[in-house]
Amino acid sequence: MEKKHVILRKTQEPDLQLFFQFQLDEEANYLAAFTSKDPTDKEAYITKYTKHCNDAAINMQTILVDETIAGSIARFEMDGNAEITYWIDKNFWGNGIATTALKIFLTTENTRPIFARVHSTILDPKGF
Repeated sequence: MEKKHVILRKTQEPDLQLFFQFQLDEEANYLAAFTSKDPTDKEAYITKYTKHCNDAAINMQTILVDETIAGSIARFEMDGNAEITYWIDKNFWGNGIATTALKIFLTTENTRPIFARVHSTILDPKGF
C-alpha cells in the first residue's frame, strides 16, 4: 500500500460542509462518543462548528490526505480539562490517518496534560 501524505491546517468554514456529510454516516455516528441530537440538522451543525472555528480556546484543525479533506482533529476543554477529539471520513478508516494526524497535532498543540476518551461499543455482528 502506498504511503499517504497527511497534513493539518486550521479549519476553515467551508470545511464544515464536508464534516457535516461525514457525520451523517450511520456507523460513524454509532461509534462516536459525542453526537448531535439530530445529526441531520445541517443549520445547527454549521452554526455550532462555525463558533468552534472562531473560538480561541478551541484548536480545530482539518486533516488533509494527499490534499483531500479526510477529517478533523481538535483540542477543546471539558470540565476544566484539555481534551482531544477527531472525526475521520469513513473512506479513510483503517489507514492510520487518525494516528498520523494525532502525532502531527501533538507537535503543535502544547497544552498539557491533554486527555482523550475511547468510546467503547460492542458491535452486533449482524449490524455494522
